[in-house]
Amino acid sequence: MNKTEIDKVNETNSDKSITFIAAPENIVGIEGFKAYFQNYLIEFSDITCTLINVFGQDDKIFQHWNFKGTHTGEFFGILASMKKAAIDGVTRVKTKDGKIRQEQDFLDNLSFFLATWNNSI
Repeated sequence: MNKTEIDKVNETNSDKSITFIAAPENIVGIEGFKAYFQNYLIEFSDITCTLINVFGQDDKIFQHWNFKGTHTGEFFGILASMKKAAIDGVTRVKTKDGKIRQEQDFLDNLSFFLATWNNSI
């Protein structure tokens, strides 16, 4: 994310049917996965994503991370607030044959919303 290299999500690193567990429905496939995460790269400026800890066993990897950025564009319907966001979270990654096949993020969505919420709405 720091280098905005979304094209590293490809068949070399990811299963063709990579799935991001999300509500109201999962995002399936490399192009869908890239389009979803492109929202973060476009709608936040000065992004810094820091891996705090990574650990795993067998086909499961857990990444504890911190995301920081300034909310400068419309993000999933939330108008740009120009506020700085700093959110901690964990991503569970499942792999198969050395490729990412599934990801699921766990974070405090309310904190994220409050960090980006524009009081003038």
